[in-house]
Amino acid sequence: MSFGGVTMMSEAMTEAKNKAEHEWKPETGIKLTERQQRARRARSIAIAVSLGVLVVLFYIVTLVKGPAVLVRPL
Repeated sequence: MSFGGVTMMSEAMTEAKNKAEHEWKPETGIKLTERQQRARRARSIAIAVSLGVLVVLFYIVTLVKGPAVLVRPL
């Protein structure tokens, strides 16, 4: 039994997924070399570290300024 057709839709989606998994599809996309994968990982780590430093910097500046950040002329 279904509630608003949700169960029947879910069953139909499951059947479609199972059918799609059994069909053969050629590989698409670009295959990166080992060197390119290492370079991508290094860039990702550099971006993550930079973002972390920026977050910490904003946090420290907020603590240093304290509630005075809200006291300003309008």
